Amino acid sequence: MSEAASTKADDVALELEQAIVSGELAPGTVLRQEQLSARYGVSRTPIREALRRVAALGLVSFEPNRGVRVRTLTRAELREAFLIRAELESLATEIAAERMTRADLDELEAIEDRFARLTDELRRGGRLAADRRAGLVTEWVRANHAFHDVIYRVADLPMVERIAKGARYSGSAVWAPSDAGELDELYGANERQHRALLDALAAGSSSGARALAREHVLSSGALLERILAQQLGSDNAKKAV
Repeated sequence: MSEAASTKADDVALELEQAIVSGELAPGTVLRQEQLSARYGVSRTPIREALRRVAALGLVSFEPNRGVRVRTLTRAELREAFLIRAELESLATEIAAERMTRADLDELEAIEDRFARLTDELRRGGRLAADRRAGLVTEWVRANHAFHDVIYRVADLPMVERIAKGARYSGSAVWAPSDAGELDELYGANERQHRALLDALAAGSSSGARALAREHVLSSGALLERILAQQLGSDNAKKAV
């Protein structure tokens, strides 16, 4: 593969990863090369390579006679993914705390401000139309990832970053707003943890930042578990009607 094609494959793989982890491409979605080629404006060669790279992260699977499909993870796999992320993100955050520049902190501050606004809108969004709600969830997930991406970039640990990002997948578009007060508070806690993490990084506290990063990822996992439990209960209630 030429260098240009390899670069295009990198770009497409990143776009696909973001679309999957944000829920834009739901589990079970079949990814057809001709459609992806048209969507991203590239030939099938970089598309095939991009799919192989995303498959290596465990986000899609190649199925005989069916093509490439976005994977559906089990609850046990999701739980394990958050445990992996908690350890690796805390390591990256500890190292990043020692390398943060003023420009890096300003970038994190801007991203955190956007994340806080989106979190507030989510918590007040019980009456949002379904399409707006889905779009808001996608924006929220991407803002969350953007915050942590700055930390990964500063830490400069490519292998740690690659493995941790491969464990980001939530398994479905489940980060949906809920009317439940408990979930509402968990969304708020998620945002407050970002702020505390930013403060620790600004103070150059590597041990403090590491502990906060681990707590934050595990808390996000708890939030996802509760959302999934709510959705399962709702689905069972519908079947009983």
